Amino acid sequence: MNFQQLRSIREASRRGFNLTEVANVLFTSQPGVSRQIRELEEELGVDIFERNGKRLTGLTEPGKGILPIVERLLLEAENLQQAGNEYSDQTKGTLTIATTHTQARYVLPKVVQQFRLAFPDVRIALQQSSPDHIAEWVLSGKADIGIATEGLSQFKDLVSFACYQWNHVLVVPEDHPLLKKENVSLEDISNYPLITYDVGFTGRGHIDAAFQHAELRTDIVLTAMDSDVIQQYVSLGLGVGIVASMAIEENRNNNLRTIAVDHLFTPNVTRLAVRRGAYLRTYTYDFIRQFAPELSKEEIINAVSEADNS
Repeated sequence: MNFQQLRSIREASRRGFNLTEVANVLFTSQPGVSRQIRELEEELGVDIFERNGKRLTGLTEPGKGILPIVERLLLEAENLQQAGNEYSDQTKGTLTIATTHTQARYVLPKVVQQFRLAFPDVRIALQQSSPDHIAEWVLSGKADIGIATEGLSQFKDLVSFACYQWNHVLVVPEDHPLLKKENVSLEDISNYPLITYDVGFTGRGHIDAAFQHAELRTDIVLTAMDSDVIQQYVSLGLGVGIVASMAIEENRNNNLRTIAVDHLFTPNVTRLAVRRGAYLRTYTYDFIRQFAPELSKEEIINAVSEADNS
């Protein structure tokens, strides 16, 4: 039994049993992956995968019991490497953070700046994508930390922490009629074309839920992942923007104005997640505490430990 066999099993499950994709991820050949899987099955004396000819189609019942063990073995191997790195040099390494554009652009710069002062020899790798991809990267070990508003708390193999709360705001041109309203309503907003985030990004679910609950139809004419892009199209007169409050920079765009709508949309909570049972290096704890100062190192350790033992 070897780690390449275990990785082949794990990746086959993660890649929908597509051995071509598994081979690409493991930098090997498809026949090589098939051989690794077969050798492990022969050693264990059971079939891990169901097959249709040479094609894998799913996990057998024994395979469903074996896969979690494979995942734990590989996680502990990675933890062993991390522990070795920790004790050989506690101030050097790479911290990989998977996050959304909004967090990377508006929230993380100050945290990263402070972190770099404390750990100048730690390289930071920022990966930007959707919440689902962020979760996948943390689960697979490609990222140490995931930060997003939506999705992270839905994965049982992630331990997530609530970090801070924020609201949406309206962004309109400086001569827009909504600026004359003392108390803007959802009905008022629904009378105009809207520009906001893609589904699954930056609290979009709370925006949709508010209008659905009020039984109001909306005309969302443009969506984007990037708050800057949304504001750019608002400045062109294409519609009313709904963006995250932290994406507003004072005096950044003189022809745009903001309208507070805290009373209309449910507040959003940004969460930080790490993989269940992962070994976190000292500087990883430090980064988490700088991003969410109300968390103590002991709370983080206990949460990850409890998750690992559950």
